[in-house]
Amino acid sequence: LATMIWQKPGMVPPPPGEESQTFILPPGWQSYLSPQGRRYYVNTTTNETTWERPSSSPGISASPGPHRSSLPPAVNGYHASGTPAHPPETAHMSLRKSTGDSQNLGSSSPGKKQSKENTITINCVTFPHPDTMPEQQLLKPTEWSYCDYFWADKKDPQGNGTVAGFELLLQKQLKGKQMQKEMSEFIRERIKIEEEYAKNLAKLSQNSLAAQEEGSLGEAWAQVKKSLADEAEVHLKFSAKLHSEVEKPLMNFRENFKKDMKKCDHHIADLRKQLASRYASVEKARKALTERQKDLEIKTQQLEIKLSNKTEEDIKKARRKSTQAGDDLMRCVDLYNQAQSKWFEEMVTTTLELERLEVERVEMIRQHLCQYTQLRHETDMFNQSTVEPVDQLLRKVDPAKDRELWVREHKTGNIRPVDMEI
Repeated sequence: LATMIWQKPGMVPPPPGEESQTFILPPGWQSYLSPQGRRYYVNTTTNETTWERPSSSPGISASPGPHRSSLPPAVNGYHASGTPAHPPETAHMSLRKSTGDSQNLGSSSPGKKQSKENTITINCVTFPHPDTMPEQQLLKPTEWSYCDYFWADKKDPQGNGTVAGFELLLQKQLKGKQMQKEMSEFIRERIKIEEEYAKNLAKLSQNSLAAQEEGSLGEAWAQVKKSLADEAEVHLKFSAKLHSEVEKPLMNFRENFKKDMKKCDHHIADLRKQLASRYASVEKARKALTERQKDLEIKTQQLEIKLSNKTEEDIKKARRKSTQAGDDLMRCVDLYNQAQSKWFEEMVTTTLELERLEVERVEMIRQHLCQYTQLRHETDMFNQSTVEPVDQLLRKVDPAKDRELWVREHKTGNIRPVDMEI
């Protein structure tokens, strides 16, 4: 169990003398320090990085266009904005001091204690030590971008180890894909309801009930039945538009979204496995170096007390093996740093792509749900228009006038009977 407090990232001031001139970077460019203290430059618009200071002269490009391996490799797989905001509650950790004098690695005394650790390794990923790390600036300050906040692993809620930060992002995207599928199914059900409703309305409009009603009330009743047929047509058109303008675009977008997601499924996980393998090689080489140094120290002590005539020759062999072990460790560390650098670069590129896909998905669904509400509003308006003639005729219903017209047509005589005379 490890508890760590990470310093809040911030802007790194230029070292004395390096940016002493009043040099203004081109728009969108900022300068930072890598964990090794080397200055590099980031285009905050394109996420392009370069060791070379970009030119502000008109017509001169700052550096080649952005590509998947544009981040400076010497950053050791750790961008100046890559500090995890929340480290895992439980993780495998290893503290190491950065080796400044790598040439003396094989002959250093194993008994020396490091005064201060510069890095901390958590689940095979190396971060600056929280007590000594330089201030770091986020890649996209104030934007809460995916590329800034998912470097560390997180404790599994089920208590089964940890979950990689990228895996959390991937799970969110997969959940979004499922939600989009369910929204499409919802619209499909809405279409079925509209089609069934329209069918029932059309059938009801053909019903002969109360067909013999006469007069102005009979006209209004006939219009009621006709309005049902008109309303049925409106709902059929509504269901057709729901299919062509909402459901179908949602399904098509979901298919394209699935294709884009497949590009991100395994690549980052494979790079993380490779990084873990490189870290295991580093630890193995480090252990071998410790053993060689210990062997060298024992033989040196034997020479001092002259226990053997062959001790001096043994010391030479032990020194060569120790030097070789040091070289092996340096090579393993270099391969590890290369693997971490590649993983880091792919993390930045892929998390930004996931972010773009998420924004695109949400915006697309929002637009088509707005289209749904617009169609629904238009349907209500059309439905209202179908009943307006009914309202007009109902206002004109006049029982007295109807009686007059009916009497005029069907009267049998207006002479009333009188009493009989004797």
